[in-house]
Amino acid sequence: HQFVPYFEPQVDLATGEIIGFEVLARWNHALSGVVGPDIFIPVAEEIGVIGRLSEQVISEALREAASWDPAIKISVNISPSQLADGWFAQRIVRILAESGFPAERLVVEVTESSLFADIDLARTIVTSLKNQGIRIALDDFGTGFSSLSHLRSLPFDIIKIDRSFVSNINSKRESVAIVRAVTTLASALGVPV
Repeated sequence: HQFVPYFEPQVDLATGEIIGFEVLARWNHALSGVVGPDIFIPVAEEIGVIGRLSEQVISEALREAASWDPAIKISVNISPSQLADGWFAQRIVRILAESGFPAERLVVEVTESSLFADIDLARTIVTSLKNQGIRIALDDFGTGFSSLSHLRSLPFDIIKIDRSFVSNINSKRESVAIVRAVTTLASALGVPV
């Protein structure tokens, strides 16, 4: 239980209102203090405990957020190995039941790269989650090779443009063009960015 959730606000740029929080895992190490995910996530993936670690952090986050304003959504990231686990959707449903957190307030973020391993299994898991009322976000959009085919074949509720395009939007013409194109496409699809 040294791995804990941190909550990063998600803000509606049009209104300035906080509309949700993204859950980020941190390690409160007894000797080293707070350790960032860039240090422990690769190790957890390598030794095969990322699923348990992630589920423990998600469970704690949802228990904490269950009593918050019902308009606030909570977003959680899942690893590629979790999306390759046929029982993942059932475990998320169990966590929702145990925490008392409403499914319609949960957003599961799937990275584009995690879809490559087994698109059919990913589609099954995404469909199972959506059938429970959970929203699905495509994270890091634009970094994969088949972005448009994923938008067409999977029912995403939200598209998150990769940081590499957004962080230099004020200084790179190309980034502005890409962000504009993605937001136009998403608008035509009726999917928020």
